[in-house]
Amino acid sequence: MIVRPRPNLFAILFTLRGSILPRVALKVLGLTAFAALVVAVEQRVPEKFPVTAGIGPFTLIGLALSIFLSFRNNACYERWWEARKAWGALIVEVRGLSRTLVALLPGDARAGLRRSSLRRVVGFGHGLHARLRGLDEAAAVAPWLPPAEAARLRACPSPTDAVLAGLTRDLADAYRDGHLTDVLFGLLERKVSDLSAIHTACERIHGTPLPFAYTLLLYRTAWLYCLLLPFGLSASLGWATPVATMLVAYTFFGLDALGDELEEPFGLEANDLPLDAMLRTAERTVLDALGEPLPPAMEPVRYRLD
Repeated sequence: MIVRPRPNLFAILFTLRGSILPRVALKVLGLTAFAALVVAVEQRVPEKFPVTAGIGPFTLIGLALSIFLSFRNNACYERWWEARKAWGALIVEVRGLSRTLVALLPGDARAGLRRSSLRRVVGFGHGLHARLRGLDEAAAVAPWLPPAEAARLRACPSPTDAVLAGLTRDLADAYRDGHLTDVLFGLLERKVSDLSAIHTACERIHGTPLPFAYTLLLYRTAWLYCLLLPFGLSASLGWATPVATMLVAYTFFGLDALGDELEEPFGLEANDLPLDAMLRTAERTVLDALGEPLPPAMEPVRYRLD
């Protein structure tokens, strides 16, 4: 995710870091060159140039396409924001469990159970992060579990969910040993259920993209509009037509590319969520509760926070 202060006029015009321009530059330049070719042909052999209907039809089509783009980008942003809320809830639950487990399982006699449970909490975060980023889920979870249990993760359909099952077993053992009352066990189990709900919500977002036909229709319409636009503008704008085509193409294809980034909020694009940084926040919370050394908090590098 790009994290930077509001840019000045110079930065607005020339900033590339975090801009969508590098992704659409070839399309925009290609359409600009095509528009210049159309103007050259129209001025060289005007008698053979097709008669155009003027700018009126393009105004109506452009308005409809803009509304269509806004609907798609709103849907993509809603996915991005829902994913951000899910990871915000994850950090809330990690902080709550870290405080609660330390308070409810105090003393040296319960240190092993307390440490095992808290490490499972951060292991859950690492597993979810790996699942959403397409990494090795079992390998991400394994360092936070007992060795014997970590060895069995490869056989689990969902190592991240297996972590929560292990956490529930730890809490059940504490309840059977008399370290927790039934009320406290129920309270902690609800927090585990909340983690499971976050897991499911992230999987739903990750595994359910916008319908492909929706994106395809928008993409085709944008291409056709930008290819036909020079024919409608060349007679009235002349050599200003490539500039107008460039601006329209940059807007339409830029919004389309930005929607693609927001549609998959867990990816590695510049405007995707900083899962690494949020995972580090959860990890530092648990390690602080355990009294272990803390890794440094992640900071933006060249305005980018991963």
